[in-house]
Amino acid sequence: MVGAEEVSVPAAGNVQAGGVMNASNQHTDFTIVGGGPVGLYLAGILLQKNFSVTVLEQKKSIDKHSKSLGIHPVSLELFDEAGIVTSFLENGLKIREGIAFLDDKKTGSVTFENCPKPYNYILALPQHQTEAILEKWVNNLSPETLIRRATVRDIHQKEDRILIDYEKSENVEAVSSSYMIGCDGKNSFVRKAADIKFPGKTYPDTYIMGDYSDNTDFGTRAAVYLHRAGLIESFPLPSSMRRWVVKTDRYIEHPDRELLDQLVFDRIGHTLGEEANVMLSSFGVQHHLAESFYSNRIALAGDSAHIVSPIGGQGMNLGWLTAYQLAEALEKCLVQPGKSEQHLQGFSRQSRKIAKTVARRAEVNMWLGRRRRFPIFRNSIANLIVNTPLQNKMAKLFTMRGLVD
Repeated sequence: MVGAEEVSVPAAGNVQAGGVMNASNQHTDFTIVGGGPVGLYLAGILLQKNFSVTVLEQKKSIDKHSKSLGIHPVSLELFDEAGIVTSFLENGLKIREGIAFLDDKKTGSVTFENCPKPYNYILALPQHQTEAILEKWVNNLSPETLIRRATVRDIHQKEDRILIDYEKSENVEAVSSSYMIGCDGKNSFVRKAADIKFPGKTYPDTYIMGDYSDNTDFGTRAAVYLHRAGLIESFPLPSSMRRWVVKTDRYIEHPDRELLDQLVFDRIGHTLGEEANVMLSSFGVQHHLAESFYSNRIALAGDSAHIVSPIGGQGMNLGWLTAYQLAEALEKCLVQPGKSEQHLQGFSRQSRKIAKTVARRAEVNMWLGRRRRFPIFRNSIANLIVNTPLQNKMAKLFTMRGLVD
């Protein structure tokens, strides 16, 4: 439920209004730059619509860092529609309840049991396992779609197609497509090449996190500590592991487990020192939103289009929602080429609206977890959330319900 996509960014290049197409060029309906969770999902649903797709990914293999881990009900419904949800359910862990603490004293809980069935829970699954499932799905649909170790060098945009030059094994290859989609992360080469502005800001909030063997008695429940010294989150993972996320006063450039262990012990008296640790990371928080999610024959999805706070774990799921809506719009563009501008405008407008809503919800999560000398007001709000009928409303917000009209 924490973490943001980290996708490799191609080297600098530009969009050119021309380009030479030689006989060796292959043609595909869509080229996706970036083979992370959003790019792979988008490729899969476009393949299921019987379109040809090429995915260009710089990395040679999936990064084993666990990164994002929370898959929300709205995403499980998308995977169900695509026919792949079973693989996620077989590998993930279902979180049905979150316990809330003020400092180290339990104040109540939020349950997801009353949310719409059958996915009335959040599924915890490390991102590398999510990507492995999606990659296998894409490869089964079309073994030629995903091209790894591919770095985009130039984009040549013409009236009826877009030409992409990319480097692989020191050779320059080319692909011609009807549309190109940037799923290449927050520093997106595709977005920059399309000259789409990406305004935003950096928050003062910083965190350190680590994955440990689980020595709590929480089981499959999450725990959130609204401590006066700063937030602590604790989420269960498959294989009897648990993620700990701790608010820090400054960005920790070189995180170490001794610091994380000490912060957890100092705030809530819980000892992690004897537990196995498999991941450590630190992160800051940004919010960016592309001014448009498309330009001519180039579109954006995932972190290329929007960055929200990872607190609450909604960024990757927002990317999948954007990808689903984009796939619908792209299908209409090819079926009704005379209305392509109208379809892409509608996609951009709706997806930007959803991204703004998710960003506001993420800001609330951060606000609740900030350090306070006098936390009475914040604590009163937290008590209302977990000890009144408001908890049903908050459960829906936490599981990303109500985003799509």
